Amino acid sequence: MQMSPKLATVVAISMLVSTAALAQTQTASDKGQWQASKLIHMNVYNAQNEKIGDIKELMLDKSGKVNAVAIGVGGFLGMGERDVAVKFDQLKWSNEPPKSASSAGTTTGSAQSQANRDRNYPDHAVLDATKDQLKAMPQFDYNK
Repeated sequence: MQMSPKLATVVAISMLVSTAALAQTQTASDKGQWQASKLIHMNVYNAQNEKIGDIKELMLDKSGKVNAVAIGVGGFLGMGERDVAVKFDQLKWSNEPPKSASSAGTTTGSAQSQANRDRNYPDHAVLDATKDQLKAMPQFDYNK
């Protein structure tokens, strides 16, 4: 059975269009996007590499833009912890693990550093605040 020239043209065009659409598909890492689920429970450090809390929730406006981040502070093993909110743009993001006093003299291999940069979420957040400053902030009310 032979295909008509018109049908062959339609098939060829549709194949080209679907191939072009497939080629235009981008991955999250191509677009510089992060998985929000990976940010939840992410540790938050200050500039002195002290852990000051962890991300509990991302607060979005109606357009989907993240405006605020609820950070769990204080407490021990989840007891006595409370959430405070900071503006999303107050956070800086790091792809490299925080440097501790024990690892200050060591360096990570370049392959590991590249792998840290290539994943679609950062290693941790950095906030210019102390644990005491966060504890002094009012508790975040999820109902407002």
